[in-house]
Order: sequence, then structure tokens, then C-alpha cells
Amino acid sequence: MAAMAAEQRRELGRLSALAVYRRVAGAGRMERRRRGAPLPAGRKRAKARLRGGRVGGGGSEPEAPPPAAPPSRVELPVELPVELPLEAPVEAPVDPRPEAAVAEPDAKPRGGPKAMPGGPRPAGEDGGGVSGGGVSGLLRRLARLEDSRQRAAELFRWLLVPVAPAEFLGRHWEQAPLLVRRGDPGYYAGLFSTADFDAALRGGDVHFGTHLDVTSYAEGVRETHNPSGRALPAVVWDFYQNGCSLRLLCPQAFSPTVWHFLSILQEQFGSMAGANTYLTPPGTQGFAPHYDDIEAFVLQLEGKKHWRVYRPRRDAEVLPQFSSANLTQAELGEPVLETVLEAGDLLYFPRGFIHQGDCLPDAHSLHITVSSYQRNSWGDFLEKLLPAALQMALEEDLEYRRGLPMDYLQYMGVANSDTVDARRTAFVEKVQSLIKKLVDYAPIDAAVDQRAKSFLHDCLPPVLTQSEKAQSVYGFPARWQDGGPRNVDILITKDTEVRLLRHGIVRLCNEEAGVMLYYTTENSRVYHKEEPKFLELDPEYTDSIEFLLSSYPNHVIVDNLPCETLEEKISLATLLFEKGILTTKKPLAQV
Repeated sequence: MAAMAAEQRRELGRLSALAVYRRVAGAGRMERRRRGAPLPAGRKRAKARLRGGRVGGGGSEPEAPPPAAPPSRVELPVELPVELPLEAPVEAPVDPRPEAAVAEPDAKPRGGPKAMPGGPRPAGEDGGGVSGGGVSGLLRRLARLEDSRQRAAELFRWLLVPVAPAEFLGRHWEQAPLLVRRGDPGYYAGLFSTADFDAALRGGDVHFGTHLDVTSYAEGVRETHNPSGRALPAVVWDFYQNGCSLRLLCPQAFSPTVWHFLSILQEQFGSMAGANTYLTPPGTQGFAPHYDDIEAFVLQLEGKKHWRVYRPRRDAEVLPQFSSANLTQAELGEPVLETVLEAGDLLYFPRGFIHQGDCLPDAHSLHITVSSYQRNSWGDFLEKLLPAALQMALEEDLEYRRGLPMDYLQYMGVANSDTVDARRTAFVEKVQSLIKKLVDYAPIDAAVDQRAKSFLHDCLPPVLTQSEKAQSVYGFPARWQDGGPRNVDILITKDTEVRLLRHGIVRLCNEEAGVMLYYTTENSRVYHKEEPKFLELDPEYTDSIEFLLSSYPNHVIVDNLPCETLEEKISLATLLFEKGILTTKKPLAQV
């Protein structure tokens, strides 16, 4: 027995991590592809210094400005939502839809570093792009814009170059794929690289399943090979060397640049902007054909990848609410677009479009998929609106509270659907009348505010420029010195000039418990790690919040806030400053 055990140990020593995994754990693992957990039902509250106000969402420290290196501690929720499988698809023709379009550069490829097939790009390396400097240079240029909405619009324009945003929204958004060939390998330089991937692994905070998926797709079989525990570089790169693809979930938790990029873009979409990165070895494929429930922007960062995109197979799969199960090649039909993406290229496809990507034998592939518009349809909005409308109608209209006819079970129902009966006609007409009347009770604006509240919970916290940091609570020079605290008092006066840090970081919601101001400055870089953050305000403060929103991006003096007393004006401005919501035109104190 001892000799047999020793032989088994020697054999295991010769096996790769992939082979050990298959021997010990088996091949069948459930894939977890998409985020979409509901909002937590409970809220923690504590007293605020603002009279009559409360704060909510827990007592965590504000999210710090972007660090120079990945954070020392990153956690994801343990319970990630599992992708919901759909019923077996039925092949059926769909109506003709706009064909995929290809955008080519008008002139010769712009300058920039040459492609680096087979090797990683150094972290933070600047490359080409519209005006040079890669993504790092782009973000620096965007920081000079005063209005966060303008920053978001410019970043969206840069993402689509040379296609104009209006053309994209009119011809492609939710309609048809778009392929942009740029001939500029350095266009995305500095956003994320294989060196950044390696640095995240070496940081020690990446765990299999939680942050990283190891996958393969061969001979029609899709497998996930996640061991348990920390994803150590030696194990991860052994999986890769043995032909497995690596999917890094939530790269914004490890990369300050990806965090910065998405935190700007989310304001353009008005919907959560998320991302995954995919590293695939040469000559392999990591995922089976499938469609997703998000609008997908594939940014090719390194190497190249062969893509095939297919139309939805039937009307029910056009703009679906949920992602599909893995599909077989026999279910696909002919692709509407087939291409090889190279570094600097962009591929967009709407939710519901089936897609698959595989690496060519001569190069690895690293791409980042930026996603948005998950559960952000009219139907999702009506799911919020209609129950509230019905509740209001029940409270205010006697017709909704009257009893059903005593004998309606005798002539209504599927068994009676073909019966000709005047009572059936009257019943249906009554239902139609009540539904039509329901519109009069629909609290449309309140439902929009609830959607906005959910969006703010999804949002990444803002990334501050150096000047914004100096003018905010994050740069306030409070410290311990000479045996005691120094520069602790935040001295906001009636003459202090203030403004919102960003336009999209707050939302007023009138709820049963009172007037709530939801905000994003204390959110986490990890999806829903924190509970929703809010302040409960007395109703008399709502005019001041609306005044700050309408004044943005201009500064206003505290004395102009429409509060009744100067004390209330200063108290409100101080509280909002302490939460990182307000910045001042000049730093309040010098270090």
C-alpha cells in the first residue's frame, strides 16, 4: 500500500494542474456568467448631524481615490447569481434585420506601437489612440472637462471612432453588430494587459470561482475547471499553458484604469457598466456559442481572435431578458458576421446575438468585454411601475375594490374561452377598462426614481483627479501630529463656493419613510459589496439638492442655497462635503 501511494504521488507530480483537477474534481462544473443580484431588502441607519436627517447603507469608510497599485484586499459576494437556462431552443426564421457593418479607417493606419503577438504588453504602456497617449492619455484629457456628462459623452465617442455616436445609436444599438477596424494596435494601450493580469494574480487576492474562471471548449464540450481557493500564478499559468482560457471577473476591482474607464462610461449609459477580461491561448476556444442579456463591446487588447456572430434564431430571443444556456454548433445557422479582431479593433453586438470566439494558432488573445443595459428595458421599468399603479388605484378608486361577479367562474376560464356569452364580453370589457384606467394612477416619476436608485447602487464610485481630491474631503489635511489631531474642523462658511463632484452621483427619492438622497461616493469597486448609501433629509432641504443639480457644473456660494436659515445652509453643505458629494472651488485648508 505504501509503495502504491508513493507511486501515485510521483504520478501526480508529473501531471499538470488541469489533469489533477480532472482526476480529483471531475469535469462538470456549473458556469456563472452574469451578475444581476437584487437589491438588499434591509438598510442600516445611523443618526446624521444634519437636523432631522439619517444616513444609511452601513458604516464603511468612503472609497479612497485611485491607488497607485491594485488594492490590498478585494472581495466579491460569495453568492454569485447562476445563469438561468432557457428551454430548448426551437429553430425558426426571424424577420430580416440590419446587416452587420464594418468601419475601416479612411487613411493609412495611425501611428502607435507595433503589435506584440505572442507576448504581453507592459502594464501602463502608452500607445496610440485618437490623439496619442493611449487610454491613460485619454483619461487625463477627459479630466480637464468640467462636466462629468461631457466626459462620458467624449469617452463614448472615443470608443466608437470613426463611427459617430448618432450613427451608431440609429443603425446598430439593439439592432445589428458593428465591427470597427482601426489598424492601430496601441489604441487601447494602458487599459489592461497580460502584465496587469499577472500583477493581479501576484497581488494574492484573486480566488478561483469568485474572481477567476478557468474554462475550455473542445469537441463541443464546455468545461469549467475551477479548483478551490486562491488563484496562485503558478497554478493559473499552468492551466493556461495546457490550453485553458482565463476569465477575470470584475477587473475594475484590480485595475485602477479599468475602474476609471467604467466609472465615466456608466454615466453615458445611465445603466451599470461592467467588464470581464478574457485571456485565451493560441489555437483554443474557451466558451461555447451562446447569447447574453447585455449590450457587448469587445475591445481587442492584445493578439487576435476569430469571431463568429449569428442573428437571434427566433423573435423570442431578440433582446432577451436572460442569457442563454450553452448552444451546440448545429443550432447556429450561418453567421451574420465573421472576422478576426486584432489589437485596437472593436466589435459590438446586441443582446440576443449568438457569438463565439476562438484563437488562431499563431497568437494568444486578450480582450475586455464592456457590458451594459442588463435588465434595463421598458418591460423591466413596467415591473416597477405597474404594481405601484395598481396599489394606488386600489387606495383611491372604488371600482378596483368592488367584488367580482358571483358567477364569473361559470363562464370565464380556458374551458369557456370559445363560449359565446354576453357575460364574457362584459367581463373582458370591464378588465380592459380597468387596465386602461390604471395609467391615470401610474406614478411614473417615482418609478423612474426607484430605477435610478437601483442604478446608483450598481454604480462604481467616482475616480477623483488630483485637483478634485484637493477640493474634497478626501484631500482634507486632518492628521495626527505632535500628540494630537490637527486640521480636523471643516470650516464651510456662507461664502464658500461648492458644487457636486459629479452630476450623476446623487438621486432624490420620495419614499414612504421620507425623502432619501442616494449617492455613489461610498460605493465599492466590487458589485454590491456595500448596501445602498443614502441620507434621509427633511423635505425643506430638497430645494437645495435640486438647486445644486441644476447649477452643475457651476459653483454656487453656500449662502445661495434655498434653506430657511444660514445655519441650515452650512449644516447641509458640511454634511454633503463630508460624504464626498460636494467639492469646494478652493481647498478648505492647506497642508
